Amino acid sequence: MTQQSSPAQEISTLLQSIDPEQIADKGVRQTVEVLLNLIEQLNAKIKDLVAENQKLRDENNRLLGEKGKPNIKSNKTEGFQKDHSSEKERKIPKEHKKRSKNETIKIDREEIVIYPQEQLPADAQFKGYEEVIVQNISLKTDNVLFRKQKYYSPQTGKTYLAPLPTGYDGEFGPGIKALVVSLYYGGNMTQGKLLEFLSDIGISMSAGYLSNLLIKNQEEFETEYQTVYTEGLASSPWQHFDQTGARVGGINHTTNVICNPLYTIYQTTRNKNRLSVLKVLQNTRELEFILSELTYELLDTFNLPNKWINKLKLLPQQIVFTETEFNALVDEYLIKLGSQHRTRIHEAAAIAFYHQQSNTPVIKTLLCDDAPQFKLITNDLALCWIHEGRHYKKLSPFVACHRQILDDFLEKFWFYYRRLLAYRDSPNQEKAHELRLEFWTLFTEITGYEHLDERKRLTAAKAQQLLVVLEHPELPLHNNPAELAARTMVQRRNISYATQTPQGTKAWDIFMSLVDTTRKLGISFFEYMRDRISRIGNIPSLATIIREKSSFNLFGGSWMPE
Repeated sequence: MTQQSSPAQEISTLLQSIDPEQIADKGVRQTVEVLLNLIEQLNAKIKDLVAENQKLRDENNRLLGEKGKPNIKSNKTEGFQKDHSSEKERKIPKEHKKRSKNETIKIDREEIVIYPQEQLPADAQFKGYEEVIVQNISLKTDNVLFRKQKYYSPQTGKTYLAPLPTGYDGEFGPGIKALVVSLYYGGNMTQGKLLEFLSDIGISMSAGYLSNLLIKNQEEFETEYQTVYTEGLASSPWQHFDQTGARVGGINHTTNVICNPLYTIYQTTRNKNRLSVLKVLQNTRELEFILSELTYELLDTFNLPNKWINKLKLLPQQIVFTETEFNALVDEYLIKLGSQHRTRIHEAAAIAFYHQQSNTPVIKTLLCDDAPQFKLITNDLALCWIHEGRHYKKLSPFVACHRQILDDFLEKFWFYYRRLLAYRDSPNQEKAHELRLEFWTLFTEITGYEHLDERKRLTAAKAQQLLVVLEHPELPLHNNPAELAARTMVQRRNISYATQTPQGTKAWDIFMSLVDTTRKLGISFFEYMRDRISRIGNIPSLATIIREKSSFNLFGGSWMPE
């Protein structure tokens, strides 16, 4: 006996089978397209209302002392697309070639394995050796009782005590210190698990000493952090930039990530705004300001009323002000200035100072997402194509023909992306012209699916930022390095929750920066820590390595004057 379908199921089946392209009558086809888009809009509104209604119910239950609806993930994805990742689409399939892992393995000792002579036949002939590499580690304590020679001089009245070897200050040697810092910052272990691990291998360390080791007395590493910062900014005219949330002593902060292929720097700031980005780009805690032509150009862009601009022009021009001086000047001469206009004046004057100062390299292009705090700071802003593709992956059409339209568009989107990748390898003016024409064709063509067409219009409005690569082929097409670095800090935050003091926050920024930078430079972070703590000196300063590597890599060839 066959089960009859309900009227709602029949309507849904009929709806999913409609394809406007198959309708010959133009007027009927247009009417159907309008109705299908209306269905998409109503379906999206229903989803939003259902979600909002559930939130209100949960809040009502909470106020009544009950629990809301549990967030149980279903086995099957609901709707059209849950995964917004674009890794499969953007990557070009490559033939997998397995490398020999033995190439990177350091041989510490050799040992000849002898075959028992009594088990060999009488006519056996020696034919050499078959080599097999076996990796192993010897993890054991090396506790030392130092007997320091002590002398007393009656003539000087002083006692002379032999100093401990370098790195052995305190109760622990350089090996254990390097291991602890490496496991905490490089391996994302918690302090509690570190104490358990140390106890298991026979090391007795207090929680207080461990905390101090990880946070305090890090002046030497802070100095190297600063030099990496300076050389990293100078190593390329473009930089990746991203931000992620942070908590310091229970208060919301922002961790900024700035990087390129040679280095990564984390810096945590109180706010997430344009002035904070400027502080990071100049590696400073206090901004400086100047009133110049660039200041007024930016204020015009910000649409600041002329009455405030005219008053600013009466103030001292082309003079550098500290933040305190500039605030006092604005308070005195721009009375009744609103908070939003005040912020715009500060931003314009700070950006103008950034471009005329010479203490830090001025970045030509920021590669980031479309957040407003990144705009107008640099000459060019390059947007991430992966971010842009994510907007399309988030579309969830209800009607089958719209899903097909979206699938077809995404295929064209990633094909165009791969064309841009190919252009970076062999750029020329003819290809650049072709790609610009293809961009406008791809993002202005009307598909009939209104949500998609609206999203395409928004992409077309960013043409200049998305196509900077046609002028500067050295630019990557995505901001993944900064996003991955930000994700690493998120993992650190999830494991240890948050820092409690500015000193702890600074330590996180310093060591997480050194971890990522050493790895980018092909240096073991553990060996780096052991080298620095023991003062062996086998590993040069990271800033020197960055400077040398940047001289061999043309990260900014297209920015150089011809």
